[in-house]
Amino acid sequence: MFDESSQETVLDVSNIEVVYNHVILVLRGVSLTVEKGGITALLGGNGAGKSTTLKSISNLLRSERGEVTKGTISYLGDSIKDLDPADMVRRGVIQVMEGRHCFEHLTVEENLLTGAYTRKISGGELQESLDLVYNYFPRLKERRKSLAGYTSGGEQQMTAIGRALMSSPETILLDEPSMGLAPQLVEEIFEIVKQLNEKEKVSFLLAEQNTNVALKYAHKGYILESGRVVMDGPAKELRENPDVKEFYLGMSEEGRNSFKNTKSYRRRKRWL
Repeated sequence: MFDESSQETVLDVSNIEVVYNHVILVLRGVSLTVEKGGITALLGGNGAGKSTTLKSISNLLRSERGEVTKGTISYLGDSIKDLDPADMVRRGVIQVMEGRHCFEHLTVEENLLTGAYTRKISGGELQESLDLVYNYFPRLKERRKSLAGYTSGGEQQMTAIGRALMSSPETILLDEPSMGLAPQLVEEIFEIVKQLNEKEKVSFLLAEQNTNVALKYAHKGYILESGRVVMDGPAKELRENPDVKEFYLGMSEEGRNSFKNTKSYRRRKRWL
């Protein structure tokens, strides 16, 4: 049983602001923590700032002309502001990008092997890492010689997560793992995330629009709207929160809301 109060904080994001192209303010005073061995969900609709938050941590903002202009981000107590993405991977932090980014012209196994490029390991250790990935994703073993571009969306998502796992990470930043996948595949992906968390002790910060499934597997969550955190707490409490049920799960005390009623009620959010 995960107990947040007894866990070490591995990632601490404190009051950050992010600006794109020197003028567009995207994040405003965002703060969050990720505990060792925990699954933290970053929730909210499209454009809320979830992906930007992950890229702020992994230092991928620069490639998109973004910059953290205020606040601090630390990993295991050390500032990571000046590290490049490869340095972050060496420190044990890796991001799985939204959209299942794979090298389409490479096979599934070749994609996986690229995930170990920062590690100086023997051939035997490399094979052990591959076997670990195939243990969690047996479908990838079946498809290991197939070109990644010709695999299904679910297989590409598995490849992207497996490639991250090849770097032997301590913390994975997982961006929209459910996007474009059938509900059954979404459950399968999240079950694997749960196993990696429990058995391999990998900490997760996952950005997800599917609030229902995210809160089912996460230990705690933060809800973003318009670039700021509007609500946070243990996942169990968020699942039972009337506002979360109304605005993000489509449920009210009377049952499931219609889209029309939910849209109308959203205009009366207390935090806007």
